[in-house]
Amino acid sequence: MITKDIDDVKFEDLLKVDAVIRLGLDYHYENEINLILERCYHQFIKKDLVEHTNLYEVSICFRILRQNGFHVSADVFELFKGKNGEFVESMKHNDTKGLVELYEASHLCIEGENILDEAAIFSSHMLEKSLKFLDDEEARMVKYALENPHRRNITHFTLLNSSRDCDAIMLKELAKLESEMVQSTRRKEINEILRWWKDLGLWEDLNLARNQPLKWYIVPMVCLANPSFSQERIDLTKIVSLIYILDDIFDIYGTVDELTLLTEAINKWDTMALEQLPHYMRSSFKVLYDTTSDIAYKVYEKHGFNPMKDLQKSWATLCEAFLVEAKWFSSRHIPKSEEYLKNGIISSGVEVFLVHMLFFLGDGVTKENAKLIYQKDIIPSVSKILRLTDDLEAEQNENQDGQDGSYVKCFLLEHEKCSKNIVKEYVRKMISDTWKSLNKECLSPNPFSEDFLKGSLNLARLVPSMYGYKCYNSFDMIEEYVKSIL
Repeated sequence: MITKDIDDVKFEDLLKVDAVIRLGLDYHYENEINLILERCYHQFIKKDLVEHTNLYEVSICFRILRQNGFHVSADVFELFKGKNGEFVESMKHNDTKGLVELYEASHLCIEGENILDEAAIFSSHMLEKSLKFLDDEEARMVKYALENPHRRNITHFTLLNSSRDCDAIMLKELAKLESEMVQSTRRKEINEILRWWKDLGLWEDLNLARNQPLKWYIVPMVCLANPSFSQERIDLTKIVSLIYILDDIFDIYGTVDELTLLTEAINKWDTMALEQLPHYMRSSFKVLYDTTSDIAYKVYEKHGFNPMKDLQKSWATLCEAFLVEAKWFSSRHIPKSEEYLKNGIISSGVEVFLVHMLFFLGDGVTKENAKLIYQKDIIPSVSKILRLTDDLEAEQNENQDGQDGSYVKCFLLEHEKCSKNIVKEYVRKMISDTWKSLNKECLSPNPFSEDFLKGSLNLARLVPSMYGYKCYNSFDMIEEYVKSIL
Protein backbone atom coordinates (compact mmCIF):
# COMPACT_ATOMS: atom_id res chain seq x y z
CA MET A 1 0.00 0.00 0.00
CA ILE A 2 2.75 2.44 0.97
CA THR A 3 5.09 3.64 -1.77
CA LYS A 4 8.52 2.05 -1.59
CA ASP A 5 10.33 4.67 -3.62
CA ILE A 6 9.91 7.75 -1.44
CA ASP A 7 11.67 9.88 -4.05
CA ASP A 8 8.90 9.22 -6.53
CA VAL A 9 5.70 10.14 -4.65
CA LYS A 10 2.55 10.49 -6.75
CA PHE A 11 -0.76 12.18 -6.03
CA GLU A 12 -2.34 8.73 -5.66
CA ASP A 13 0.06 8.00 -2.77
CA LEU A 14 -1.28 11.03 -0.95
CA LEU A 15 -4.83 9.78 -1.45
CA LYS A 16 -3.86 6.45 0.05
CA VAL A 17 -2.27 8.17 3.04
CA ASP A 18 -5.47 10.16 3.55
CA ALA A 19 -7.58 7.01 3.37
CA VAL A 20 -5.34 5.15 5.82
CA ILE A 21 -5.53 8.04 8.30
CA ARG A 22 -9.32 8.34 7.99
CA LEU A 23 -9.68 4.62 8.62
CA GLY A 24 -7.54 4.83 11.75
CA LEU A 25 -4.83 2.55 10.38
CA ASP A 26 -2.07 5.16 10.34
CA TYR A 27 -0.28 3.88 13.45
CA HIS A 28 0.78 0.84 11.39
CA TYR A 29 2.65 3.03 8.89
CA GLU A 30 3.82 6.07 10.86
CA ASN A 31 7.36 6.19 9.46
CA GLU A 32 6.27 5.59 5.87
CA ILE A 33 3.48 8.17 6.11
CA ASN A 34 5.81 10.80 7.55
CA LEU A 35 8.33 10.23 4.77
CA ILE A 36 5.65 10.47 2.08
CA LEU A 37 4.19 13.65 3.57
CA GLU A 38 7.62 15.25 3.85
CA ARG A 39 8.34 14.46 0.21
CA CYS A 40 4.88 15.62 -0.86
CA TYR A 41 5.38 18.91 0.94
CA HIS A 42 8.59 19.67 -0.95
CA GLN A 43 7.07 18.60 -4.27
CA PHE A 44 3.90 20.59 -3.62
CA ILE A 45 5.64 23.89 -2.89
CA LYS A 46 7.74 23.35 -6.01
CA LYS A 47 4.52 22.72 -7.97
CA ASP A 48 5.92 19.33 -8.90
CA LEU A 49 3.25 17.05 -7.39
CA VAL A 50 -0.06 18.10 -8.92
CA GLU A 51 -1.37 20.22 -11.73
CA HIS A 52 -1.84 23.49 -9.86
CA THR A 53 -4.80 24.49 -11.99
CA ASN A 54 -6.74 21.43 -10.80
CA LEU A 55 -8.95 22.54 -7.88
CA TYR A 56 -9.57 19.01 -6.66
CA GLU A 57 -5.89 18.01 -6.48
CA VAL A 58 -4.68 21.31 -5.02
CA SER A 59 -7.40 21.29 -2.35
CA ILE A 60 -6.66 17.72 -1.32
CA CYS A 61 -2.91 18.30 -1.15
CA PHE A 62 -3.38 21.49 0.87
CA ARG A 63 -5.79 19.81 3.31
CA ILE A 64 -3.75 16.66 3.90
CA LEU A 65 -0.50 18.55 4.38
CA ARG A 66 -2.10 21.16 6.65
CA GLN A 67 -3.91 18.64 8.82
CA ASN A 68 -0.61 16.82 9.31
CA GLY A 69 1.15 19.96 10.55
CA PHE A 70 2.77 21.31 7.36
CA HIS A 71 2.49 25.08 7.02
CA VAL A 72 1.63 25.30 3.33
CA SER A 73 0.50 28.71 2.11
CA ALA A 74 -3.17 29.35 1.36
CA ASP A 75 -2.06 31.63 -1.47
CA VAL A 76 -2.09 28.56 -3.71
CA PHE A 77 -5.84 29.16 -4.10
CA GLU A 78 -5.27 32.56 -5.70
CA LEU A 79 -4.96 30.70 -9.02
CA PHE A 80 -8.67 29.95 -8.85
CA LYS A 81 -9.73 33.58 -8.51
CA GLY A 82 -10.51 35.92 -11.36
CA LYS A 83 -9.32 39.47 -12.04
CA ASN A 84 -12.07 40.80 -9.79
CA GLY A 85 -10.51 38.97 -6.83
CA GLU A 86 -13.36 36.47 -6.52
CA PHE A 87 -13.42 32.73 -7.11
CA VAL A 88 -14.15 31.91 -10.73
CA GLU A 89 -17.82 31.14 -11.30
CA SER A 90 -17.11 28.60 -14.06
CA MET A 91 -15.91 26.09 -11.44
CA LYS A 92 -19.36 25.64 -10.00
CA HIS A 93 -20.95 23.67 -12.85
CA ASN A 94 -18.70 20.71 -13.39
CA ASP A 95 -16.39 20.25 -10.44
CA THR A 96 -18.41 18.96 -7.52
CA LYS A 97 -15.45 17.01 -6.18
CA GLY A 98 -13.22 20.05 -6.41
CA LEU A 99 -15.74 22.23 -4.56
CA VAL A 100 -16.18 19.63 -1.82
CA GLU A 101 -12.43 19.45 -1.31
CA LEU A 102 -12.15 23.25 -1.38
CA TYR A 103 -14.80 23.37 1.35
CA GLU A 104 -12.90 20.75 3.37
CA ALA A 105 -9.60 22.61 2.90
CA SER A 106 -11.15 25.89 4.08
CA HIS A 107 -11.62 24.41 7.56
CA LEU A 108 -7.84 24.25 8.01
CA CYS A 109 -7.85 28.06 8.10
CA ILE A 110 -5.81 30.04 10.62
CA GLU A 111 -6.36 33.66 11.62
CA GLY A 112 -5.72 36.17 8.83
CA GLU A 113 -6.25 33.77 5.93
CA ASN A 114 -9.11 35.65 4.32
CA ILE A 115 -8.85 33.61 1.14
CA LEU A 116 -9.90 30.47 3.01
CA ASP A 117 -12.82 32.32 4.59
CA GLU A 118 -13.88 33.31 1.09
CA ALA A 119 -13.35 29.74 -0.10
CA ALA A 120 -15.68 28.40 2.62
CA ILE A 121 -18.46 30.82 1.69
CA PHE A 122 -18.04 30.28 -2.06
CA SER A 123 -17.81 26.49 -2.00
CA SER A 124 -20.69 25.96 0.45
CA HIS A 125 -22.94 28.31 -1.52
CA MET A 126 -22.14 26.65 -4.85
CA LEU A 127 -22.54 23.14 -3.44
CA GLU A 128 -25.92 23.94 -1.88
CA LYS A 129 -27.10 25.36 -5.22
CA SER A 130 -25.85 22.26 -7.06
CA LEU A 131 -27.77 19.74 -4.94
CA LYS A 132 -30.84 19.77 -7.18
CA PHE A 133 -28.71 18.83 -10.20
CA LEU A 134 -26.97 15.85 -8.56
CA ASP A 135 -28.10 12.26 -8.41
CA ASP A 136 -29.22 10.90 -5.03
CA GLU A 137 -25.85 9.39 -4.08
CA GLU A 138 -23.87 12.49 -4.99
CA ALA A 139 -26.36 14.73 -3.21
CA ARG A 140 -26.15 12.58 -0.07
CA MET A 141 -22.36 12.80 -0.02
CA VAL A 142 -22.35 16.56 -0.61
CA LYS A 143 -24.90 17.13 2.16
CA TYR A 144 -22.83 15.00 4.52
CA ALA A 145 -19.66 16.92 3.70
CA LEU A 146 -21.39 20.28 4.23
CA GLU A 147 -22.80 19.22 7.60
CA ASN A 148 -19.72 17.32 8.78
CA PRO A 149 -16.46 18.85 7.58
CA HIS A 150 -13.76 16.32 8.36
CA ARG A 151 -11.57 18.72 10.34
CA ARG A 152 -14.32 19.49 12.83
CA ASN A 153 -16.07 16.13 13.17
CA ILE A 154 -15.42 12.48 13.82
CA THR A 155 -16.67 11.37 10.43
CA HIS A 156 -16.95 8.07 8.60
CA PHE A 157 -14.61 7.23 5.73
CA THR A 158 -16.11 8.53 2.47
CA LEU A 159 -14.68 9.08 -1.00
CA LEU A 160 -16.59 10.67 -3.85
CA ASN A 161 -15.02 8.32 -6.37
CA SER A 162 -13.51 5.42 -4.50
CA SER A 163 -12.73 3.25 -7.51
CA ARG A 164 -10.59 5.97 -9.03
CA ASP A 165 -9.20 7.73 -5.96
CA CYS A 166 -7.58 4.72 -4.32
CA ASP A 167 -8.14 1.08 -3.59
CA ALA A 168 -10.94 1.93 -1.13
CA ILE A 169 -12.49 -1.54 -1.05
CA MET A 170 -9.22 -3.15 -0.03
CA LEU A 171 -8.64 -0.49 2.64
CA LYS A 172 -12.14 -0.84 4.04
CA GLU A 173 -11.68 -4.60 4.30
CA LEU A 174 -8.38 -3.99 6.08
CA ALA A 175 -10.13 -1.58 8.46
CA LYS A 176 -12.84 -4.17 9.14
CA LEU A 177 -10.23 -6.79 10.02
CA GLU A 178 -8.44 -4.24 12.20
CA SER A 179 -11.68 -3.44 14.01
CA GLU A 180 -12.31 -7.10 14.72
CA MET A 181 -8.77 -7.48 16.07
CA VAL A 182 -9.00 -4.54 18.47
CA GLN A 183 -12.48 -5.44 19.70
CA SER A 184 -11.09 -7.92 22.20
CA THR A 185 -8.79 -5.22 23.61
CA ARG A 186 -11.64 -2.75 23.90
CA ARG A 187 -13.87 -5.39 25.46
CA LYS A 188 -11.26 -5.97 28.18
CA GLU A 189 -10.95 -2.22 28.73
CA ILE A 190 -14.71 -1.74 29.04
CA ASN A 191 -15.08 -4.67 31.43
CA GLU A 192 -12.29 -3.32 33.62
CA ILE A 193 -13.93 0.11 33.68
CA LEU A 194 -17.32 -1.39 34.56
CA ARG A 195 -15.75 -3.39 37.40
CA TRP A 196 -13.95 -0.30 38.70
CA TRP A 197 -17.12 1.76 38.58
CA LYS A 198 -19.21 -0.93 40.30
CA ASP A 199 -16.60 -1.50 43.03
CA LEU A 200 -16.51 2.22 43.83
CA GLY A 201 -20.15 2.19 44.82
CA LEU A 202 -20.46 5.95 44.32
CA TRP A 203 -23.72 5.54 42.46
CA GLU A 204 -25.29 4.15 45.68
CA ASP A 205 -24.70 7.49 47.43
CA LEU A 206 -25.29 9.59 44.31
CA ASN A 207 -28.40 8.05 42.80
CA LEU A 208 -29.26 11.31 40.99
CA ALA A 209 -25.80 11.63 39.42
CA ARG A 210 -24.99 10.39 35.95
CA ASN A 211 -24.16 6.71 35.72
CA GLN A 212 -22.77 6.38 32.19
CA PRO A 213 -19.40 4.58 32.16
CA LEU A 214 -19.83 3.43 28.55
CA LYS A 215 -20.32 7.00 27.35
CA TRP A 216 -17.36 8.15 29.41
CA TYR A 217 -15.18 5.52 27.73
CA ILE A 218 -15.99 6.93 24.29
CA VAL A 219 -13.96 10.09 24.91
CA PRO A 220 -10.54 8.41 25.47
CA MET A 221 -11.40 5.72 22.90
CA VAL A 222 -11.72 8.41 20.23
CA CYS A 223 -8.88 10.62 21.47
CA LEU A 224 -6.32 7.83 21.81
CA ALA A 225 -7.39 5.25 19.25
CA ASN A 226 -4.02 3.49 18.94
CA PRO A 227 -4.49 0.02 20.50
CA SER A 228 -1.18 0.39 22.35
CA PHE A 229 -2.75 3.03 24.63
CA SER A 230 -4.99 0.53 26.40
CA GLN A 231 -4.10 1.46 30.00
CA GLU A 232 -4.19 5.14 29.14
CA ARG A 233 -7.77 4.78 27.86
CA ILE A 234 -8.83 2.98 31.03
CA ASP A 235 -7.33 5.61 33.31
CA LEU A 236 -8.59 8.54 31.24
CA THR A 237 -12.10 7.07 31.44
CA LYS A 238 -11.74 7.25 35.21
CA ILE A 239 -10.82 10.92 34.84
CA VAL A 240 -13.87 11.62 32.66
CA SER A 241 -16.14 9.83 35.15
CA LEU A 242 -14.80 11.88 38.08
CA ILE A 243 -15.28 15.13 36.15
CA TYR A 244 -18.95 14.26 35.66
CA ILE A 245 -19.41 13.09 39.26
CA LEU A 246 -17.93 16.31 40.65
CA ASP A 247 -20.07 18.32 38.25
CA ASP A 248 -23.19 16.59 39.56
CA ILE A 249 -22.13 17.06 43.19
CA PHE A 250 -21.77 20.79 42.61
CA ASP A 251 -24.96 21.02 40.51
CA ILE A 252 -27.34 18.75 42.41
CA TYR A 253 -26.19 17.75 45.88
CA GLY A 254 -24.03 20.18 47.82
CA THR A 255 -24.94 23.39 49.60
CA VAL A 256 -22.67 26.36 48.93
CA ASP A 257 -21.08 25.98 52.38
CA GLU A 258 -20.42 22.27 51.85
CA LEU A 259 -19.06 22.86 48.35
CA THR A 260 -16.76 25.60 49.65
CA LEU A 261 -15.29 23.18 52.22
CA LEU A 262 -14.91 20.50 49.53
CA THR A 263 -13.11 22.93 47.22
CA GLU A 264 -10.78 23.99 50.06
CA ALA A 265 -9.99 20.34 50.82
CA ILE A 266 -9.16 19.65 47.17
CA ASN A 267 -7.00 22.77 47.07
CA LYS A 268 -5.10 21.55 50.14
CA TRP A 269 -5.24 17.95 48.87
CA ASP A 270 -6.02 16.90 52.44
CA THR A 271 -8.42 14.02 53.16
CA MET A 272 -8.41 14.94 56.87
CA ALA A 273 -10.23 18.20 56.10
CA LEU A 274 -13.45 16.43 55.15
CA GLU A 275 -14.82 15.40 58.56
CA GLN A 276 -17.55 18.05 58.52
CA LEU A 277 -18.82 16.98 55.11
CA PRO A 278 -21.53 14.46 54.15
CA HIS A 279 -20.48 10.86 53.55
CA TYR A 280 -20.92 11.07 49.76
CA MET A 281 -18.49 14.01 49.59
CA ARG A 282 -15.90 12.22 51.71
CA SER A 283 -16.14 9.04 49.65
CA SER A 284 -16.03 10.96 46.35
CA PHE A 285 -12.94 12.92 47.37
CA LYS A 286 -11.29 9.70 48.59
CA VAL A 287 -11.85 8.16 45.14
CA LEU A 288 -10.47 11.31 43.49
CA TYR A 289 -7.43 11.30 45.79
CA ASP A 290 -6.66 7.60 45.32
CA THR A 291 -7.22 7.63 41.56
CA THR A 292 -4.99 10.67 41.04
CA SER A 293 -2.26 9.19 43.24
CA ASP A 294 -2.39 5.92 41.31
CA ILE A 295 -2.14 7.76 37.97
CA ALA A 296 0.77 9.90 39.19
CA TYR A 297 2.62 6.73 40.23
CA LYS A 298 2.02 5.10 36.84
CA VAL A 299 3.38 8.18 35.06
CA TYR A 300 6.43 8.18 37.33
CA GLU A 301 7.06 4.48 36.68
CA LYS A 302 6.80 4.89 32.91
CA HIS A 303 8.35 8.33 32.33
CA GLY A 304 10.39 9.06 35.49
CA PHE A 305 8.48 12.21 36.41
CA ASN A 306 5.93 12.67 39.21
CA PRO A 307 3.10 14.93 37.99
CA MET A 308 1.09 14.93 41.24
CA LYS A 309 1.24 18.71 41.77
CA ASP A 310 0.06 19.42 38.23
CA LEU A 311 -2.73 16.84 38.41
CA GLN A 312 -3.93 18.10 41.79
CA LYS A 313 -3.81 21.69 40.54
CA SER A 314 -6.04 20.81 37.58
CA TRP A 315 -8.68 19.32 39.90
CA ALA A 316 -8.53 22.32 42.24
CA THR A 317 -8.95 24.74 39.33
CA LEU A 318 -11.95 22.77 38.06
CA CYS A 319 -13.67 22.72 41.45
CA GLU A 320 -13.11 26.44 41.92
CA ALA A 321 -14.91 27.02 38.62
CA PHE A 322 -17.72 24.65 39.65
CA LEU A 323 -18.03 26.57 42.93
CA VAL A 324 -18.36 29.88 41.12
CA GLU A 325 -21.25 28.46 39.09
CA ALA A 326 -22.88 27.00 42.22
CA LYS A 327 -22.77 30.40 43.91
CA TRP A 328 -24.26 32.05 40.81
CA PHE A 329 -27.11 29.57 40.77
CA SER A 330 -27.72 29.77 44.53
CA SER A 331 -27.91 33.57 44.50
CA ARG A 332 -29.74 33.68 41.15
CA HIS A 333 -26.93 35.85 39.83
CA ILE A 334 -26.65 36.09 36.05
CA PRO A 335 -23.06 36.92 35.08
CA LYS A 336 -21.94 39.00 32.15
CA SER A 337 -21.37 36.87 29.07
CA GLU A 338 -17.58 37.23 29.11
CA GLU A 339 -17.44 36.46 32.84
CA TYR A 340 -19.56 33.38 32.22
CA LEU A 341 -17.38 32.23 29.31
CA LYS A 342 -14.10 32.77 31.17
CA ASN A 343 -15.31 30.53 33.98
CA GLY A 344 -17.11 28.13 31.63
CA ILE A 345 -13.92 27.40 29.72
CA ILE A 346 -12.47 26.02 32.96
CA SER A 347 -15.64 24.24 34.14
CA SER A 348 -15.79 22.37 30.81
CA GLY A 349 -13.32 19.89 32.34
CA VAL A 350 -11.11 19.92 29.25
CA GLU A 351 -8.05 21.14 31.15
CA VAL A 352 -8.24 18.23 33.61
CA PHE A 353 -8.54 15.70 30.78
CA LEU A 354 -5.77 17.14 28.60
CA VAL A 355 -3.34 17.68 31.49
CA HIS A 356 -3.71 14.04 32.49
CA MET A 357 -3.33 12.93 28.86
CA LEU A 358 -0.21 15.11 28.53
CA PHE A 359 1.54 13.27 31.34
CA PHE A 360 0.27 9.84 30.27
CA LEU A 361 1.94 10.37 26.89
CA GLY A 362 5.21 11.57 28.41
CA ASP A 363 4.99 15.14 27.09
CA GLY A 364 5.46 16.63 30.56
CA VAL A 365 8.62 14.77 31.55
CA THR A 366 10.33 17.98 32.71
CA LYS A 367 9.00 21.01 34.58
CA GLU A 368 9.76 23.15 31.54
CA ASN A 369 7.71 20.92 29.24
CA ALA A 370 4.88 20.71 31.77
CA LYS A 371 4.63 24.52 31.89
CA LEU A 372 4.25 24.73 28.11
CA ILE A 373 0.71 23.38 28.20
CA TYR A 374 -0.39 26.47 30.14
CA GLN A 375 1.46 28.82 27.81
CA LYS A 376 -0.02 27.48 24.59
CA ASP A 377 -3.55 27.94 23.29
CA ILE A 378 -4.50 24.26 22.95
CA ILE A 379 -6.41 23.87 26.23
CA PRO A 380 -8.27 27.22 25.98
CA SER A 381 -9.19 26.52 22.34
CA VAL A 382 -10.59 23.02 22.88
CA SER A 383 -12.33 24.18 26.08
CA LYS A 384 -13.95 27.14 24.34
CA ILE A 385 -15.12 24.99 21.43
CA LEU A 386 -16.72 22.56 23.88
CA ARG A 387 -18.35 25.21 26.06
CA LEU A 388 -19.79 27.30 23.22
CA THR A 389 -20.97 24.26 21.25
CA ASP A 390 -22.71 22.84 24.30
CA ASP A 391 -24.39 26.18 25.02
CA LEU A 392 -25.39 26.69 21.40
CA GLU A 393 -26.87 23.21 21.01
CA ALA A 394 -28.67 23.46 24.38
CA GLU A 395 -30.42 26.59 23.15
CA GLN A 396 -31.73 24.63 20.19
CA ASN A 397 -33.04 21.76 22.31
CA GLU A 398 -36.58 22.29 23.53
CA ASN A 399 -36.19 19.57 26.18
CA GLN A 400 -33.56 21.49 28.17
CA ASP A 401 -34.94 22.58 31.55
CA GLY A 402 -33.42 26.06 31.36
CA GLN A 403 -31.67 25.83 34.76
CA ASP A 404 -28.16 25.74 33.33
CA GLY A 405 -26.58 29.00 32.31
CA SER A 406 -25.39 29.58 28.79
CA TYR A 407 -23.38 32.14 26.90
CA VAL A 408 -26.36 32.80 24.63
CA LYS A 409 -28.66 33.62 27.57
CA CYS A 410 -26.09 35.87 29.24
CA PHE A 411 -25.39 37.70 25.98
CA LEU A 412 -29.10 38.23 25.27
CA LEU A 413 -29.64 39.80 28.69
CA GLU A 414 -26.75 42.19 28.04
CA HIS A 415 -27.91 43.07 24.53
CA GLU A 416 -31.69 43.15 24.67
CA LYS A 417 -32.04 44.49 21.13
CA CYS A 418 -30.31 41.44 19.64
CA SER A 419 -32.44 38.52 18.49
CA LYS A 420 -31.58 34.98 19.56
CA ASN A 421 -30.80 34.03 15.94
CA ILE A 422 -28.27 36.86 15.62
CA VAL A 423 -26.59 35.82 18.88
CA LYS A 424 -26.45 32.16 17.82
CA GLU A 425 -24.84 33.18 14.54
CA TYR A 426 -22.33 35.25 16.52
CA VAL A 427 -21.53 32.21 18.68
CA ARG A 428 -21.01 30.08 15.56
CA LYS A 429 -18.47 32.63 14.36
CA MET A 430 -16.75 32.51 17.76
CA ILE A 431 -16.49 28.73 17.45
CA SER A 432 -15.09 29.06 13.93
CA ASP A 433 -12.52 31.65 15.06
CA THR A 434 -11.49 29.38 17.94
CA TRP A 435 -10.92 26.57 15.46
CA LYS A 436 -8.52 28.87 13.64
CA SER A 437 -6.49 29.21 16.85
CA LEU A 438 -6.48 25.44 17.35
CA ASN A 439 -5.43 24.89 13.73
CA LYS A 440 -2.47 27.20 14.28
CA GLU A 441 -1.46 25.37 17.46
CA CYS A 442 -1.31 22.09 15.54
CA LEU A 443 1.16 23.32 12.92
CA SER A 444 4.86 22.47 12.99
CA PRO A 445 7.20 23.16 14.66
CA ASN A 446 5.45 22.08 17.82
CA PRO A 447 6.73 21.20 21.32
CA PHE A 448 4.12 18.49 21.85
CA SER A 449 4.04 14.93 20.58
CA GLU A 450 1.95 13.94 17.58
CA ASP A 451 -0.13 11.70 19.85
CA PHE A 452 -0.98 14.56 22.20
CA LEU A 453 -1.86 16.92 19.35
CA LYS A 454 -4.00 14.27 17.69
CA GLY A 455 -5.72 13.45 20.98
CA SER A 456 -6.47 17.13 21.68
CA LEU A 457 -7.74 17.66 18.16
CA ASN A 458 -9.90 14.54 18.31
CA LEU A 459 -11.49 15.81 21.53
CA ALA A 460 -12.48 19.02 19.73
CA ARG A 461 -13.72 17.01 16.74
CA LEU A 462 -15.84 14.83 19.03
CA VAL A 463 -17.60 17.84 20.56
CA PRO A 464 -20.35 18.25 17.88
CA SER A 465 -21.32 14.62 18.41
CA MET A 466 -21.10 14.76 22.21
CA TYR A 467 -23.27 17.84 22.52
CA GLY A 468 -25.50 17.55 19.47
CA TYR A 469 -29.16 17.28 20.44
CA LYS A 470 -30.20 15.79 17.11
CA CYS A 471 -32.31 12.68 17.42
CA TYR A 472 -29.48 10.61 15.97
CA ASN A 473 -25.86 11.51 15.47
CA SER A 474 -22.41 9.98 15.21
CA PHE A 475 -22.05 9.83 19.00
CA ASP A 476 -25.10 7.54 19.09
CA MET A 477 -23.41 5.33 16.51
CA ILE A 478 -20.17 5.23 18.51
CA GLU A 479 -22.11 4.33 21.65
CA GLU A 480 -23.91 1.55 19.79
CA TYR A 481 -20.54 0.24 18.63
CA VAL A 482 -19.25 0.23 22.23
CA LYS A 483 -22.36 -1.65 23.40
CA SER A 484 -22.00 -4.14 20.56
CA ILE A 485 -18.55 -5.13 21.80
CA LEU A 486 -19.94 -6.46 25.09
